[in-house]
Amino acid sequence: MPLLHNQGAGVVAGGDTQAFFNTFDATKRPIAVTSKLRQYLDEEGQVIHVERLAQKMTSWDLLYYLLRANFDGVKSDYCNVPKPIEGEGKGLYEYGHLVKNVRDAGQHVEVEYEGRAGNPEKTTADLVIGADGPSSSLRNLFLPEVQRKYAGYVAWRGTVPESEATDVAQKTFVETFTFFHAPGTQILSYVIPGENGSLEPGKRLINWVWYCNYPEDSNDFKELMTDSDGKYHHITLPIGKMRKDILERQREYARKVLPRQFADIVCDSKQPFIQAITDVISPQNSFFDGKLLLIGDALAGFRPHTAASTSQAAFDSLKLYEMMNGEISSKQWEEETMEYARQMQKKGVSMGQRSQFGGHPLAQMQDMARS
Repeated sequence: MPLLHNQGAGVVAGGDTQAFFNTFDATKRPIAVTSKLRQYLDEEGQVIHVERLAQKMTSWDLLYYLLRANFDGVKSDYCNVPKPIEGEGKGLYEYGHLVKNVRDAGQHVEVEYEGRAGNPEKTTADLVIGADGPSSSLRNLFLPEVQRKYAGYVAWRGTVPESEATDVAQKTFVETFTFFHAPGTQILSYVIPGENGSLEPGKRLINWVWYCNYPEDSNDFKELMTDSDGKYHHITLPIGKMRKDILERQREYARKVLPRQFADIVCDSKQPFIQAITDVISPQNSFFDGKLLLIGDALAGFRPHTAASTSQAAFDSLKLYEMMNGEISSKQWEEETMEYARQMQKKGVSMGQRSQFGGHPLAQMQDMARS
């Protein structure tokens, strides 16, 4: 059975994400590591600011396998498959199907798509939910003018096994949400579940995200997004596809500009990957009189600074559950989910612009200390 590839990414498990899994995850498996505080480092690796704020941290792969176990009974080492609930429908996860067109057919929506063999196929549904990401094919059918736009910087991402990290890195990052800011750069780190979702100390992963500026028309950006096979990637450079010379150059740069703890985990990550930061938001999330809906990243792609992309998907889904149970109206669902999308998308742009092209107060604090 084909499965989505794990990008090794950490996820902040916000309140909506926790509420979603508490409500719908029949495995009842714990999903998160707790970061007990936020702390900010200067370029010497010294703590310059602390916020007593506990947050839950999880991983993309653990959430994925929990969802698949619940939806269509996929077996894995991450969790047990829950027993079917009497009277519950059966989920079917089909791969390799590309939606080509949708049509309002009165009481139903007619969906035309290309099957795995490339043959045209068709089906009908009472409700179609577009949850196909920030480059949503469904959204593009209705609003082709709404396109993802590159924000001028990328996120380098990677992980290091907790047990393999240097002593100073372990002391700094284990169960803390740690940041470093400098002009034009930001890096952060936190611990996430390890192999097969392990939450056991020593078996977890130290996850990091490093934002670096690359103008879209620069040779540096084009080289960065060209993989070891010579293929250019517009949004994500996958794990295992980075050119060795690019990786070594970034490791050298890390040693020059980052606090030692952060440089250690960047250099010790065997297979980092790249995510180009983009902006996109749809002006609406309901079509065909509410028979076709957009949720999550298909509605609005947030910059990662918000730590809210997973939360948006959870929030939209929880609200959809309320609507289908008659607790809120379809109009209320549209308004509440659109308001969430607008607010968080705007917040993400503001946070990213300040971090990468403005003056972050913690970066300014370091400048003041040096002077």
